[in-house]
Amino acid sequence: MQSQPPSARGDRKPSVSKASALKFVILLGIVSLFADMTYEGARSITGPYLAVLGASATVVGIVSGLGELIGYSLRLASGYMSDRTQKYWSITLFGYAINLLVVPLLALAGRWEVAAFLMVTERIGKGIRTPARDVILSSATKQVGRGWGFGLHEALDQIGAVLGPLLVAAALYFQGGYRTGFALLLVPALLALAVLIAARSLYPRPQRFEASSLSHHLDQTQGFPRVFWLYLAAMAFVAAGFADFPLIAYHFQKASVVPSDWIPIFYAIAMGVDAIAALILGHLFDRKGIFAVVVAVLFSSFFAPLVFLGNSYIALAGMAVWGIGMGAQESIMRAVIAEIISANRRGVAYGIFNTGYGVFWFLGSALIGILYDTSTTALIIFSIVTQLASIPLLLKVSQEFRHSRR
Repeated sequence: MQSQPPSARGDRKPSVSKASALKFVILLGIVSLFADMTYEGARSITGPYLAVLGASATVVGIVSGLGELIGYSLRLASGYMSDRTQKYWSITLFGYAINLLVVPLLALAGRWEVAAFLMVTERIGKGIRTPARDVILSSATKQVGRGWGFGLHEALDQIGAVLGPLLVAAALYFQGGYRTGFALLLVPALLALAVLIAARSLYPRPQRFEASSLSHHLDQTQGFPRVFWLYLAAMAFVAAGFADFPLIAYHFQKASVVPSDWIPIFYAIAMGVDAIAALILGHLFDRKGIFAVVVAVLFSSFFAPLVFLGNSYIALAGMAVWGIGMGAQESIMRAVIAEIISANRRGVAYGIFNTGYGVFWFLGSALIGILYDTSTTALIIFSIVTQLASIPLLLKVSQEFRHSRR
């Protein structure tokens, strides 16, 4: 009996070509562009906004760190549920809705406690949707290159992170105030959700981009490999020493480093550097592996003295260095997980990784906020030393990563 071609048997799969995968990455990048316009526009002024509402630097550091802690902790449960249910799109849509729709509500906050609650809720939404979204994205990056795929997504993401703060800065410049800026962010929030729904309709099963659901780096009967835990430990040091922008913005306003309406512009510049760095580091990762992460850490570890000790020009240089670190954290640091963990357990892996990262981000943010109120010198030393402590671990990861690939 003559065998029939796949199309005749009715099991022909949608196109999994490199061009199709690239289109999907770009579509998700557009979602992130509008999403980042929304919440990064808000984050560019949440520090000064909390200060205006009466919060201290310690409160700003704890609130920003707490939001990251809860959001990152939820990624463990979200990643587990994503792999367990395979409802990657549903979880992604639900998380994005929470992540984006609470942002305009900040315009209604009359007390710092209310604003803090909304800021934490926004991080919760991001925590819910991120592991599922990253699994969806990682499938397509198999076709276009892990580093380049995540880097391109991050670059589009950061275009929104530039436009959002600029939109808010325009609102401040034209005397609209913080509340007007938050209200305007409803528009990109709705656009992000619309494009996400369209992406879900066009690509209902993005896992088909990845030819095999199993990775040779992981024995499914033995859990996650040692290199995964080493990598998580290294990134925990980076997270602990990396100051969140709300505290940096708080410093800019309190120390009068730049005028208030220029603070979002400084943030927009950092996000622009983030986008460029993500593309460059993504290409470097595809060629040199973990070495790209080491390069990013070496650059970003020295943002603190520039940001917290310098005048406006030096602080701007510090924000550029800070942007390099952010570009790495949102692109190649995620690409590493996709390389070492199989597709059918990647949601759990992203959840565990992000939870550990978030715990140390919270601890570091809280301590950095306390140090800011007591000793700027101690803050700077802590930030530099903690981030540089990740490099020996990263070098070990690189060695084991090369060995596993062989």
